[in-house]
Amino acid sequence: MTLKRLTRDDIRNATGSFNPTGHAVLAFADNAVSKQAEQALYAAGFTAEDVLAYTGEAVKPRLQKMVDTAGEGAGFGYEITLLRRYLVLAGEGCGWLIVYCPDDDATARVTDIAARFKARSAVKYNRLVNEELV
Repeated sequence: MTLKRLTRDDIRNATGSFNPTGHAVLAFADNAVSKQAEQALYAAGFTAEDVLAYTGEAVKPRLQKMVDTAGEGAGFGYEITLLRRYLVLAGEGCGWLIVYCPDDDATARVTDIAARFKARSAVKYNRLVNEELV
């Protein structure tokens, strides 16, 4: 099964749970650090189609809505735990990158950059399990 690279429209039009399989969701201290990490991703071979950048201000309302509308059963799962973490980080002004990394090589490059720029959160969404990268 081939993984699909997400677009801004995919994110904007998504309903229900947030599970961007084949992507890493990275949160950095602020928008400036996020921009530096984005440039490092391009230098490491990623393209503009591989990287979606967002500010905390832009993602916070969407995250709040997802947390507010999560079903009762979701309250105990890892997905809602991640959403709550993301909501706190967005409120603290973190800058965000969603990076398409469908294979081990791309994931290793993303992990290196997440560590180098001290990501506050870095999670790779795989088919069956989510993986903390740093």
